[in-house]
Amino acid sequence: MDSFFKLQERETTISREIIGGITTFLAMSYILAVNPGILSGTFVGAETGLSWGGVFTATAISAAIATLVMAFCANLPIALAPGLGLNAFFTYSVVLGMGCTPAFALTAVLVEGILFILLSIFGVRTLIMESIPRSLRKAVAVGIGFFIALIGLANAGIASGDTGTLIGFVNFNGEHVSAIVAMIGLVVTIALYMLKVPGAILIGIVITTIIGIPFGVTSVPEGFKPFSTPTAPHLFLFEWQNVLTLKFFVVFFTFLFTDLFDTIGTLFGVSEQAGLASRETGIVGGRRAMMADAIGTVIGACLGTSTVTSYVESSAGVAAGARTGLASVVTAILFLVSIFLSPLFSLIPAAATAPALIFVGFLMLSSISDINFKDPVEGIPAFITIIVMPFAYSIAKGIQFGMIAFVLCNIFAKKAKNIPVITWILAIVFLADIIFEAVK
Repeated sequence: MDSFFKLQERETTISREIIGGITTFLAMSYILAVNPGILSGTFVGAETGLSWGGVFTATAISAAIATLVMAFCANLPIALAPGLGLNAFFTYSVVLGMGCTPAFALTAVLVEGILFILLSIFGVRTLIMESIPRSLRKAVAVGIGFFIALIGLANAGIASGDTGTLIGFVNFNGEHVSAIVAMIGLVVTIALYMLKVPGAILIGIVITTIIGIPFGVTSVPEGFKPFSTPTAPHLFLFEWQNVLTLKFFVVFFTFLFTDLFDTIGTLFGVSEQAGLASRETGIVGGRRAMMADAIGTVIGACLGTSTVTSYVESSAGVAAGARTGLASVVTAILFLVSIFLSPLFSLIPAAATAPALIFVGFLMLSSISDINFKDPVEGIPAFITIIVMPFAYSIAKGIQFGMIAFVLCNIFAKKAKNIPVITWILAIVFLADIIFEAVK
């Protein structure tokens, strides 16, 4: 095990990897409830043709398989699951908005995944990764830190747009009990970390879940049973007769583009935090990591769920000590177990995982010291990348605007000759995508 996962080489232990894997799972386990709710239409009281139980099973299985591929092929502590944002586009835009069938959308996801596999085999995705300047790679890690901190604040109800300002902190009173529990959990997590308690983030999640019981935030129903019988997923639900239409291309391209750069951003950010980023490619085992993402998307489509992608919440596991694919194996096993223990995992409230995400946001800021803000050619694109991610609520858009800014700053500084050809191409594609979104 040590030689396969390179535990000594990466200065980690089996216990750290187990704790890291559990922490990653707990930080992202919300997807087991959120993804079925979105794809089945439950959250908006609509019928999409996909059942909550079927999507739940598909979510757990696709996450487990994709994460195992990441573990054994790329040896990275990065977990995968159906991505937030893309599942909302799947349901609200494609199925409910355009009036397409779930089979139509799943076919687009499948084709996207197959194309990603081909791009990964021929190294195209790796070339795209290499074209991102090193300063922007550092900025991506920092931007993701702010991004996941914002997710934690919003999920716990601490930050809200209902405060009379654009965004602000709620009053910590009886109307915002979840926010109070999350703040208590954050204090507990910080205390454990400062006391150098192993697994501080994981322990913080467990303690916060327990604290939430008397507050009514952690709900334990009467007659609670931790076991449940899994529902069969929607296998091979595809629709091929419309693949050559303009509508299919638009849907396919949106899945493709968003998934590609969300994945690249997450891989950069988490690998940087774990100390697994190389100066040349930015990610140790980057091509194999991309392949895991692509395989996960194909498997997810065959099971009946939207695009599978790398999860930024993996940074919580890295902060807990994870450095190898062994942590991903642990996370994958827990996803498989969750198929039968869904009621048990559903007890963990957003208020319990929020402190972990907020604290990990702090840990990911360390990369900011490597960015030379005194040089505007490097500093301005990095700054734009960092602020766009949380404020646009999109990792992909952060990379887009940062890359465009990098090209413009080099042109204005009369350093255009320093811009690689692929970087030029990506900046033009990004600009075209922004214009397309504005006029469509």
